[in-house]
Amino acid sequence: MLTKIYEQNPSERELRKVVDALEDGGIIIYPTDSVYAFGCSLRSPKAIERLRRMKGKDAEAFTVVFENLAQAAEYCRVDNAAFRILKRNLPGPFTFVLTASSGMPDKALEKRRTIGIRIPGNAVPRAIVAALGCPLITTSVKDDDEVVEYTTDPELIHERYGRDVALVIDGGVGDNVPTTVVDLTGDEPEILREGKGELQ
Repeated sequence: MLTKIYEQNPSERELRKVVDALEDGGIIIYPTDSVYAFGCSLRSPKAIERLRRMKGKDAEAFTVVFENLAQAAEYCRVDNAAFRILKRNLPGPFTFVLTASSGMPDKALEKRRTIGIRIPGNAVPRAIVAALGCPLITTSVKDDDEVVEYTTDPELIHERYGRDVALVIDGGVGDNVPTTVVDLTGDEPEILREGKGELQ
């Protein structure tokens, strides 16, 4: 199913459809401020497992989308220095690597102690997380080794993945530049991947 949700004024009715699909253990594809992404509820171990199988070798690359910093702090350890960096750069096209706290389910971590967090500049994923009441486990639709047109066009994404996911959100043409990834687990911030965001 392809459903339109506009960033300026996300429709409550369409958001409800998305939340129902996620609560039912479904996987969705949604727009972000960088590339389109797969997402499922943090509370759905079955959906996380399915997403892991769908992405195969890329399962390590899961990140977690939060509505805001207060919610992120429930699942990650955020010291004062990290908080200042997060506050300056989020919402925005960044993935920040932080140490997970006991709030993060084991299923999402798979033996890792760190987690990548996202608070996208696009209002649609934040509205989904707010309506769902828990974060999204997420990974980008774009494969690092192939830059192809379908990853920016929601209708082409739907053609390719429509059978594998509960629904695809059409939020307009996406970007094919991934987020900037910044590791905040060491003494100094370390940029692991240069992407769309410029660290402030």
